[in-house]
Amino acid sequence: MSTNTTDDLDRMIDEALNAEERELLGAIGEEPGYFQQVWGVFGGPIGWISWLLMAAQLIMFIAAMWMAVRFFGATDTLEALRWGIPSATLLILATLTKLTMWPTLQANRVIREVKRLELQMARSR
Repeated sequence: MSTNTTDDLDRMIDEALNAEERELLGAIGEEPGYFQQVWGVFGGPIGWISWLLMAAQLIMFIAAMWMAVRFFGATDTLEALRWGIPSATLLILATLTKLTMWPTLQANRVIREVKRLELQMARSR
């Protein structure tokens, strides 16, 4: 869906709302920015899991960098392989661990919109 189509849809929804509903939705505010959404993942009842994942990701990244330094300093092929393969593996795992936050961000966005719809439905009764 293009941005223009989304903007047109938002405009049509806004026109369909009465003044009281517009005021209520205005009080809710706009969707938070990306960094505010990311920090929101670290709060709440399961925020500790995000902190744990980021700590594990940081440890893997630091270990991968240390192994990469050893890899580039190796003079023997076998020694380079001993450091290079684990380094590459840890970098991939660190990246995958960080990417586990993205589905949570998307789920939070969907939940926020569903709550907004619930509020609109409750107000229309």
